[in-house]
Amino acid sequence: MLTADRLQGILPAIPTPVRADDTVDDKALGALFAWLLRQGIDGVVPLGGTGEYGALARAERIRTVELSAEAMAGRGPVVAGVLDTGFHDALQAGKEFAAAGADALLVITPYYTNPTQAGVRDYFLRYADASPVPVLIYEIPYRTRIAVSPAVLHELSRHENIIGMKACNTDMYHFLQVVAGVDERFTVLSGEDSLFPLHVAAGAKGGIVVTANLLPKAWRQIFDLAAAGRTQEALAAHRRLIPLMNMAFAETNPGPMKAVMDLVGVDAPRLLAPLVPPAPSLVEELRAELKRQLAISE
Repeated sequence: MLTADRLQGILPAIPTPVRADDTVDDKALGALFAWLLRQGIDGVVPLGGTGEYGALARAERIRTVELSAEAMAGRGPVVAGVLDTGFHDALQAGKEFAAAGADALLVITPYYTNPTQAGVRDYFLRYADASPVPVLIYEIPYRTRIAVSPAVLHELSRHENIIGMKACNTDMYHFLQVVAGVDERFTVLSGEDSLFPLHVAAGAKGGIVVTANLLPKAWRQIFDLAAAGRTQEALAAHRRLIPLMNMAFAETNPGPMKAVMDLVGVDAPRLLAPLVPPAPSLVEELRAELKRQLAISE
């Protein structure tokens, strides 16, 4: 059973390569894992927003987890995203992903219904009680409109089957309050490429990083510096990636990133509805910047 101490370092948020018929392209996904594993990643997170969860057919989500688990082969945890809106669908998905080989589940805060903090608390306690594998809380209020109070996160961190969270709340004071009171056996992971070194300096044990698919070595360097307390050096290394991050998120992720992944040996430009290909000018700029960054990191 996965424990919190194994959740650390760089865990790329995996995009889902798809064929023209919207099924998972296993060859391209295998190429992505081969690239990432050569670079020394610590784990992977398939099926989050970067993985286009809501647009993938249910069977393709399960297949993605199976392929991810086969590729990792125990070399790092596979944390499968669960982005369903309702408790029963979310729990069913989690059970299917666990059976397919997921080591843990990244469960998004319940959204659309606008629950109270008591409702959020109850949701995660019920889910953790029923989940066959450990749970991470996925807080991303700019997508869901639901922020979880530090006090609720502190309480949830003490449940034996809730071992961590992906922190995508861009309010740094909120983050500081969270890490100040979570249980010692609970791992907070940064979910924001843009804030990653600050999150690590403030107590995150690593991050679920989108652009680590493109530049895993650069992100590893930033993490190692920040984790060693060399914050200024980590910030300087991070600052060099700002142009690339701005381009990668200029249109809805993972569109821009998918369009340039051939530069790391992955042919995966197709997107699922309602996403459409990014502007050609953006792709051209991102391609040039990624080539420059890859040359630096080699």
